[in-house]
Amino acid sequence: MPIQFDVDPTVAQLAEATSAFVREVVIPAERACGGSVHDAPETLRETLQKGAHDAGVFAPHVPTRWGGHGLDLRGQAVVFEAAGYSLLGPLALNCAAPDEGNMHLLEMVATEDQKERYLRPLAAGEVRSCFAMTEPAPGAGADPRSLRTTAIRVPGGWRIDGRKWFISGANGAGFAIVMARTSGSPGDPGGATMFLVDAGTAGMSIVRDIETLDEGLFAGHSEIVFDACVVGDDQVLGEVGHGFAGAQVRLGPARMTHCMRWLGAARRAQDVALERAGSRMAFGSVLGDLGMVQQMLADSEIDIEASRALILRTAWELDTGSAAAQLTSVSKTFVAEAVNRVVDRAVQICGALGISAADAPLARLLREVRPFRIYDGPSETHRFAIARRAVRPYRRPGEGGADA
Repeated sequence: MPIQFDVDPTVAQLAEATSAFVREVVIPAERACGGSVHDAPETLRETLQKGAHDAGVFAPHVPTRWGGHGLDLRGQAVVFEAAGYSLLGPLALNCAAPDEGNMHLLEMVATEDQKERYLRPLAAGEVRSCFAMTEPAPGAGADPRSLRTTAIRVPGGWRIDGRKWFISGANGAGFAIVMARTSGSPGDPGGATMFLVDAGTAGMSIVRDIETLDEGLFAGHSEIVFDACVVGDDQVLGEVGHGFAGAQVRLGPARMTHCMRWLGAARRAQDVALERAGSRMAFGSVLGDLGMVQQMLADSEIDIEASRALILRTAWELDTGSAAAQLTSVSKTFVAEAVNRVVDRAVQICGALGISAADAPLARLLREVRPFRIYDGPSETHRFAIARRAVRPYRRPGEGGADA
């Protein structure tokens, strides 16, 4: 089957409208708050999302049934990159993590009643959500099989006990999707189940908000304790015991949408560097005429184009029904590192301006993109998986070794 990268005219128009909205509305809001929204009021989100509604660019990824534009992943790649040009662009369009990934998971896995109860208000921007899987060591992190939070059957439902941390967007979220072990022991490959837990449920409490390097994700990252937190049978998301498989429905596409959004940030950093290189005089010429600066600019253009091509290729695989496990790992690893390189070069080209928090966005972009090499699986974990899959066809029958 030939790979199709053509951009539909309606998608191109939506991307252009998104770019205009981001330039005219979102970037001024980002400048006003310095890109720091861990403690931002809900009114900021609501104002930005109303603006996106008015501009006709709200919820590009959401199926039309739930009020969105219904773009496939290839269409999302174009629009999400435009939104990601500002740190607050995805928030404004309601396509920011973790809500965007949770919407996809609910659309694919939830019952019709659960969709009405959780997906509809989430897609409309009436509530926010979080995805609670990561735990303090020795619990689940890069290796989800280390899951230690438990859920045991009680009359009428399930009792959840455990601790989660670095749960993005938890503070103020209307509900959490919680991964808990319903069978087996830490280290076992199965036995997990996902639960929908409403905010305010007895036994679920946020014990602290964690101070982190990044500040651009709305509501920040929190630590949550579940202590005899009881939910009903109707709050099981997907099948009991199949939580890890259900989570993959979310994690593969979510890795790609992270790449799409952060590519927009890299493009912005490169634009700042290009403007500086074309106007700053040094050593008798503009910076852009100096060989070492030209090399950095060229390398960043290569990183951006290669990232975009990988994103589109992987999006096509996912759109056509492939699990695309290898390509999502390749893309996430390459794009995360390429985005960091682009932003870092832009800081270097701009010199003192590059590290100024007040006069250019590069310092805050550098702060924001660094964790991307850790979020959704660190580069090392993805390289481990990539190598395992690559060598698998060459193993001789009967030889040992881990399987992916």
